[in-house]
Amino acid sequence: METKLHPFDSVEDNELPSGKLKDLPRGIMHTRSDLELRPQWRKSLRSAVKVKTNKNLLAMPVGIKQKEHVDDVVKKFRTENFTIVLFHYDGKVDGWWDLDWCDKAIHIVAHNQTKWWFAKRFLHPDIVSTYDYIFLWDEDLGVEHFNPGRYLEIVKSEGLEISQPALDPNSTEIHHRITIRSRMKKFHRRVYELRGKTRCSNISEGPPCSGFVEGMAPVFSRAAWRCAWHLIQNDLVHGWGMDMKLGYCAQGDRTKNVGVIDREYIVHKGIQTLGGTGELTKKTKKIRRQSTWELKIFKERWNQAVIQDKDWIDPFPRQQRRRKHKRQSKFVDLYD
Repeated sequence: METKLHPFDSVEDNELPSGKLKDLPRGIMHTRSDLELRPQWRKSLRSAVKVKTNKNLLAMPVGIKQKEHVDDVVKKFRTENFTIVLFHYDGKVDGWWDLDWCDKAIHIVAHNQTKWWFAKRFLHPDIVSTYDYIFLWDEDLGVEHFNPGRYLEIVKSEGLEISQPALDPNSTEIHHRITIRSRMKKFHRRVYELRGKTRCSNISEGPPCSGFVEGMAPVFSRAAWRCAWHLIQNDLVHGWGMDMKLGYCAQGDRTKNVGVIDREYIVHKGIQTLGGTGELTKKTKKIRRQSTWELKIFKERWNQAVIQDKDWIDPFPRQQRRRKHKRQSKFVDLYD
């Protein structure tokens, strides 16, 4: 019955670890799973189990103080038949049960853990391989001007493997110019910025000028997430530095396969949520110090990995080409 309902679970020769599963008959093995809720019983033992498998997934870290914001987001995604996974970093799950969709969501609890910590442990590519797109969002996002269905229509039509909704210019926090909404465009892949520390000109080929999305609201295709999950460092929980390397998971040219959707946009409220209110300032400083240290470690690991892997060829060899242009242009990409 399961084979008929889920034909994608059939085992292929190339899906099995060589020599590791010889103790089981091939036909009984299922190589994939999902995050769909299933009933413990059905009315008739002979009736087929009809489980509607959603095609897309929304996963968010949540705390009870942002319940209203999260409710607004989840309602938008529920209408488009998304599977919802909530990572409760404050442990207060009981405070959510009055919401009509709560019992239809997956709830995972771990005190004071970050989005990337949860994602590394509970969104393994094999578990979420049945979903076409994975939305890995923060909780402090306003969705009044956002529709998930229309968003994915644009993503699919433009062939974007990694994307994010643009940010309303009036958002509380904006860190990169490329994420700001352009009122005149449906979407954009790059930005030109001639002021400030980070300058993006016609010779700027990589993040944060092109091929870039920020970590607050990324959207991954199935293939892109399989790559991005492996990029997440198990012990570096804040994810700093990852956004500059996500383009390597774009399944090809990051300047074409990564984009920001302007027509469906969000508001970043910039609310500090992980930690108690009484010690917010002190805790925020500690978190920033830890994040900065993790960024340093991530860069060191990347550079060391590049040196050690003699067979790896960088698909975006920008540095040598940029050095030739530095004397010809006054606009220099800060991120090498």
